[in-house]
Amino acid sequence: MQHRFIELENVSLSYNGSERLEDMAIHEVNLRIEKGSFTAVVGPSGCGKSTMMKLLSGLQAPTLGYVFMNNREVSGPVSGIGMAFQKSTLLAWRNILDNVLLPFEVSPDYEYDYKKNKAKYVNKALVLLEKVGLKGYEKHFPWELSGGMQQRASICRALVHEPSLLILDEPFGALDSFTREELWMMLRDLQAEQKFTVLLVTHDLEEAAFLADDIYVMSSRPGRIIHEEKVTFERPRSIDIRYESEFTHLVQELRGHIKAAKEAA
Repeated sequence: MQHRFIELENVSLSYNGSERLEDMAIHEVNLRIEKGSFTAVVGPSGCGKSTMMKLLSGLQAPTLGYVFMNNREVSGPVSGIGMAFQKSTLLAWRNILDNVLLPFEVSPDYEYDYKKNKAKYVNKALVLLEKVGLKGYEKHFPWELSGGMQQRASICRALVHEPSLLILDEPFGALDSFTREELWMMLRDLQAEQKFTVLLVTHDLEEAAFLADDIYVMSSRPGRIIHEEKVTFERPRSIDIRYESEFTHLVQELRGHIKAAKEAA
């Protein structure tokens, strides 16, 4: 039986604290994420996708409604979350291994044990870097790697401390199509092996359909959930599924929901 890991209950948010509809970034959002699942949120620019990310991480409190994680209301920054963004945000003065190890240095949950048993954590990082194809690049600096390799390292940094939730905000949006597909498959395999929960915020409907179990479509501002799609394609999914009629039909259906929402705004 699946465990409901995250729940947004009638959540509205305005950044100025106003409860007026015209000030809301998102409005009356209800969303549920099962533990170990892969959820994608899609929609037009400005619909509140990144706002959802802030709410789930506890970086932003809702103006109205409630956010729950593991049956507890989120009332501040949540530990045990990994995050990766469109830009890798790797520290230029640290090599790749040291960048990946950063969560252990800054988290109070690991700080003491990391200093005492550093070799254990270094080995954990090296294993993860090998899994994403970065073996041999541990001592390289970010500026010595391609954009795709930097994103691989960024995702390693987000996962190295085994978070309960991985939040991805347009992580592959700046990459070329071939590199993007490679990273889709990398993420597919990592999530299948480690069973971490993922929330992906993306504009790319093919990306959402290929990776996700559940897709939430949001309207234009104020963002509302206008459609929820259960993705039933069997796993593991081949990249060639994108050329099958059922896949293209799903992508077109999602595009239709977004187009209708923009026209109604």
